[in-house]
Amino acid sequence: MFHGQVPDPSLLQRLAPALGLHAADLFVIAGAPVPDDLAPVDANAGRCVPRLVEHAMFLSPEHRDELRRLVESLPQEEHARLPAPRPPKHEQYPAGPGALLLRMLRNRNLAWTGTATTFLLVTGRYWSASTYGMVGHGRKQLTPDLLLDFSAVLGIPAADLAALTDVALPDEPSAPKPTTTAGVAELIWDVRRLTADQLRQVGDIAESMRPGCLR
Repeated sequence: MFHGQVPDPSLLQRLAPALGLHAADLFVIAGAPVPDDLAPVDANAGRCVPRLVEHAMFLSPEHRDELRRLVESLPQEEHARLPAPRPPKHEQYPAGPGALLLRMLRNRNLAWTGTATTFLLVTGRYWSASTYGMVGHGRKQLTPDLLLDFSAVLGIPAADLAALTDVALPDEPSAPKPTTTAGVAELIWDVRRLTADQLRQVGDIAESMRPGCLR
């Protein structure tokens, strides 16, 4: 896309909406560092994402939209104005298709353990945390079925991911039905810059919205 050159950050910011991508993801695709104002700010908050997803999976699309509006209304904590933490050493990957997808997950504040749990909740398929790490480091092949799982969690069309990774889509897709996961990937994106305290509060609210909840 960029002929081996890292483009100007302002160009990436302008291009992203036209390409239907989040700016942070386009930085990853371009091989450029994600700016602090686009990156997650609290690594501890990522541990709260699976709990939120677990509750959100039981909500109707309308209630998920309501939850997203709540997240949008939350103030940005002072913590979010500090420099974004750098990924740990084990998440510093060599270039490759798996690395591209794992870096996109990092944009959503998902480390290996959070990734494994979140994928299980959204897709029903479980791989260990270390297996996702192996995918990122190119030591395990990125399979067509796994590409569909990434599509469901990242909220990026599978055809786009196939083009980016050069991995063919399966003849008979086994991805979760959109009606059962509508809004979940978007919610994961929305909470990426919340602090752990904020995300725990959102998780509590999501739990209280579940059908039959007595809280």
